[in-house]
Formats: sequence, C-alpha cells, structure tokens
Amino acid sequence: MNDPVAVIGAGPYGLSTAAHLRARGLPVRVFGEPMVSWRAQMPAGMLLKSTPVASTIDAPQPGHTLLDYCQASGGPRYESDWDIIPVETFSEYGLWFQRRLVPELEQVRVVSVDRRGGRFELKLDSGEQFTARAVVVASGLSGLAHLPRPLAAAVPDGPSPAGPVSHSSQHHDLRRFAGQRVVVVGAGQSALESAVLLAEAGAASVRVVARGPRAVGFGAPPDRQPRLRPESPFGRAWSLYALSYHAVGFRNLPASAREYLVRRVLGPKGAWWLRDRFAGRVQVTQGRRVHRVSVEGDGRPVLSLRGADGRVGELAADHIMAATGYRMDLAALGFLGPELRAEVVTSAGGPWLDTGYRSSVPGLYFTGLPAAASFGPVMRFVCGTEYASPRLAKAVAAAHG
Repeated sequence: MNDPVAVIGAGPYGLSTAAHLRARGLPVRVFGEPMVSWRAQMPAGMLLKSTPVASTIDAPQPGHTLLDYCQASGGPRYESDWDIIPVETFSEYGLWFQRRLVPELEQVRVVSVDRRGGRFELKLDSGEQFTARAVVVASGLSGLAHLPRPLAAAVPDGPSPAGPVSHSSQHHDLRRFAGQRVVVVGAGQSALESAVLLAEAGAASVRVVARGPRAVGFGAPPDRQPRLRPESPFGRAWSLYALSYHAVGFRNLPASAREYLVRRVLGPKGAWWLRDRFAGRVQVTQGRRVHRVSVEGDGRPVLSLRGADGRVGELAADHIMAATGYRMDLAALGFLGPELRAEVVTSAGGPWLDTGYRSSVPGLYFTGLPAAASFGPVMRFVCGTEYASPRLAKAVAAAHG
C-alpha cells in the first residue's frame, strides 16, 4: 500500500498532524500555504491573547516549542504569562516549525476530494490527481468566517474590504481606514483589538457595537488569577482544566450542551493587556443588537440598532467591520465532494468524530475548529494540537499504517 495520507492545511493543526504522522513512518503529503491565516488574514501589529505556554505547536519530539524557536532565532524570549507575543513572531515560529518537521510541504490547493472503493481521489489545482489511503482535514478557519444575518443581508455578494461591510479576517493593513468612521461589531478579542488598531492607524472614530448590556470586558492579569484553582493554558479554573486536558469527556455531553460550550467558553472578552489601550480611544455601544443595515447611495452603511426595550436608533459610518468569529459549516469545505459531505454525520454544528478524530466516513479525519463540536473549545486554540495530533496520528497509523 503506497498511497499516502493526505493532510489538507498548513496551519498549526495541519503542520502538527503531519509531523506526528511522519514520526510514525506513514507516507504523508501535506498541502497548503504555511501559516497563511496568521500571515495574511490578521492585522499587522496584532498581539496574541494566548500565553506562551498556550502558543506552542505540538511536535512528536522535543526541541520545537515557541521558546525553542526564540532561542534558535536569537529574538526575545516568550515564556512568562506576562510576555505578549506579536502575531509576526508566531507566524515566523510556524514557518520555522514547518521547515524543520514538514519540509516536503506542497504549496498547492486541493480542488476536490472524493471517495471511490475505499480510497480517496484527490485533485490539485496543479492538475495532478492521485489516490490517498486517508485524508485529514486541517483547513483551519478558511471559509468559516461568520457574518450575522442583518450584515449579510446588506452585502448579498459577501463581505469585502473595499465594500461597506467586511469581516475582520479580510484585513492585514488597517491604515486604509485612516480618516474614516468605522463601526466594529463584536465583543471578543478580535473585535476589541481590531478597534484599538484601527484607532492607532488613524481612523477618525471607532465604535464597538455589542449586543450584551455589559458585553465589553477584559480578563484579569496573571497576578490576579485565583490561586486555589488548577492551572490551564487559559487561566485558573476547574472547567478550563477539564476542557484542556480531558477533552474526550466532552463527547459525552448532549449535543445542545456541546454547541453552547463551544460558543461561550473562552468566549468574548479582551485580553488584560488591551484595557489601557482601549480606554479613551474607542467608543462603545452596548446592549444594542444590529437590526438592519442599509447602504446609502454613496456606498456608506447605516446601522439600525435595537435595544432591549425595542427602541431602534440609527448609526452612520464609513465602514462596518464584523469581528464576529467563525462558525463550522461543512458546506463551506467546498473541496469535499457533495456525495462525500452527505456521508459525514454531524452533531452540535460539526462533524461527529470518534476518539481518534475519525468521522463517520472511514478514512476521513478532521482536526482544529471542525473538531470542536466533538472535543470542545480547546480545539479552537493552538494548544489544542497537544491533545489532538498524537491521538489522530495514532488512530490513522492503527487503521491505515
């Protein structure tokens, strides 16, 4: 059996999975542009909310942590919970990891995946077609940007950086908004940090709109974490400890509970270090839901905001940026053939996976965000590679080695 295992995606989860598969002696082909979401779909100057311990891509052998990269590159050392990591540093770390552990990465796009007679047939945008014994989907956030319905209705052709409404994932250089009035919809780290970076880039005004009455908040610094609770990559809390280190138990919860926890745990809140930069620079409208968005003749959007009392007010802007996160949608993974997608059993908004990250289709595995519905919110973060990659590689080796 010479057919390889195909790994689709070259972000942290794809690179980590490929490294573990290679360490088990499996033939592997890995496709994608390395760390592309981090390098091109996040604003320049962004800082990671994750601590250094939560920002290491898991490898099958020692010597490939974020701190190892810092030592090898001679740059600043990121190791304390007080150390804040620039996105550029993390991107370079990912590229260093790829060069060392996944050097055979193929920077081409997988156009289609279909299943025939127990094997998978893949087509690349280079024109090549080949057969794989198993496929691992690690395509990251690509195609999964979520736009609330009122915003989506205002832009039938989809969000666009140059249009009236965009998604935060569509911007790398925010200087284009200098002198403009920008409304940011959302209350999580992406929304609050994007708002700060917009203000620092010279936007005339920046306003965050959040539907909760006290939605905009910031976490506690390391020295204010509760001392009598267990440590986790996300802070001290029993729930965070369980979700980080015992993710397999998450599968036993009812689907409704799993879907709720994936969306709410580690949900909207800014990093502790962002508070001072936010205050005085960004205006906030809380307790208002976006009811409708209209686009004026000059292309500028106007938001209709509805409060809990039912009253509706209007807010004009030059641009709306939706920092409203990502939602798993199997239909968005267009490279999976329609017949193959139809065979994938879903639960709680994502593919239902066994303990080895295999879907209902034999040989088809998912990791990263698509696995959150089965293994919990830790799969939304880089540190989830420590849990996912060894287990997935072990399962693939046992079934297809």
